[in-house]
Amino acid sequence: MPAATLPEFAATVIAVSVSGVMAPGPLFASNVYYGAKGGWKSGLRMALGHTIVEGPLVVLIGVGAVSLGSFPQFSHLISILGAISLFGFSILQIRSALARRSLSGGHSHGPLIAGVALSALNPFFLVWWLSIGFKLISDAIALYSLVGIGIVFGFHIWMDYAWLGTVGFLSARGRSVLSERYYRIFMIALAGVMVYFGSQFLASSLH
Repeated sequence: MPAATLPEFAATVIAVSVSGVMAPGPLFASNVYYGAKGGWKSGLRMALGHTIVEGPLVVLIGVGAVSLGSFPQFSHLISILGAISLFGFSILQIRSALARRSLSGGHSHGPLIAGVALSALNPFFLVWWLSIGFKLISDAIALYSLVGIGIVFGFHIWMDYAWLGTVGFLSARGRSVLSERYYRIFMIALAGVMVYFGSQFLASSLH
């Protein structure tokens, strides 16, 4: 990828990550359920469970990116895969925005275990990291060597804690995170962000 300063690369990681972090799904729904009882602390526990799965996965992807980085066509292929995945996720995001939300779904094992289970067993989470996340990590390694793995993870993971903690806090006070109207606008805007970065990934593969 073109040379980028650390703030520029961090902004890219955050902008691409926000669509995955804030997307509705089982983790979000369970966080609303537990947050109604435990507030922001439940959100942080769920984020910790998510981290237990996400941390090792990022390291494994980083090892894979280092191994495959020696192949000349690897960067082009991963850019195309990342672009296709972003376009696909944008379509799913729009469909989710237009569908009715279901925010029920608690578990009897507590927010920490729920965070682990709903991350490890979520195919969209795994596909995101094996495509879009792989692209970010590969670019980070090209720019900052092995330190880049930690840079991507650091600029990504704090958003999980901030978002899930905030949702838990609001749920405990009986407040909707977003009204139905603004929820749809927000989700469609996130889809637009994904389309933009998908186009950027595709353009980078052509150069």
